[in-house]
Amino acid sequence: MDRREQWQLDGSAPELYQRYLVPGVTAHWAIDLVTRIQLRPGERVLDVACGTGVVARAAAEQVGANGHVAAIDLNPGMLAVARDLAPPTGVSIEWREASASELPFNDGDFDAVLCQLGLQFFPDASVALRQMHRALVAGGRLGLSVYSSIERSPAALALADSLDRHLDSDASRPKRSEHSLAETTTLRRLVGDAGFREIRITTVAKTLRFPSATDWVRIQLSASPLASALNGLTEARAKQVVDAVSADVGAALAPYTDERGLSFPQEAHVLLATA
Repeated sequence: MDRREQWQLDGSAPELYQRYLVPGVTAHWAIDLVTRIQLRPGERVLDVACGTGVVARAAAEQVGANGHVAAIDLNPGMLAVARDLAPPTGVSIEWREASASELPFNDGDFDAVLCQLGLQFFPDASVALRQMHRALVAGGRLGLSVYSSIERSPAALALADSLDRHLDSDASRPKRSEHSLAETTTLRRLVGDAGFREIRITTVAKTLRFPSATDWVRIQLSASPLASALNGLTEARAKQVVDAVSADVGAALAPYTDERGLSFPQEAHVLLATA
């Protein structure tokens, strides 16, 4: 990562997300989710809230040329990056700009539906889950993940607390909202009420690695929804905030830092269910 004195990273937010957050964070969860749902060659798969498509591409590798992968997201910038990335050889992926609350597919179009770290952001998770159930064949599989409590993810907690300290609680809301479905009883009820059965929830921890706490903070404040926290600030004030937050997070994550860089745990609930 470029270690210039100014805090910004070059590129649009979707490009930065793909460049830094996908290899550093979401690719780990994508591999885990796709492995757990056990896709088979020839299956039809839907990736809901696909972002730049890390789950869709991992799924395409499993279903092969005889399968089909569709991926939806509301963010055209994310989809533009997804379309520019080459899919696995011999496999095509259908990218669609669409809402999880109104899936543009027929009943029973898919054998599996995946949703990685997105359910907590939907305006109505219940409606989205019913749409996922509708899109599955009878006996089809749902695989989704959501972050557990923010207290179980030390980097996220340190960042949110520091933003509260140097800006206000609105600044940390995007980070805290990532953990809004942390209660497994609530998650199980939502999925069950949507018509799914055989619900299994596994709490999984991954170790994430970045060059330093400063790098991680700058990525979060450039390539994620947290970038909005700096909107309207002067360049000088934005740099002051980033420097202060980096110092706070670096101190909080000192136990996770050594000569090799920053290495910290992140925890999520991974849910599998049957339609």
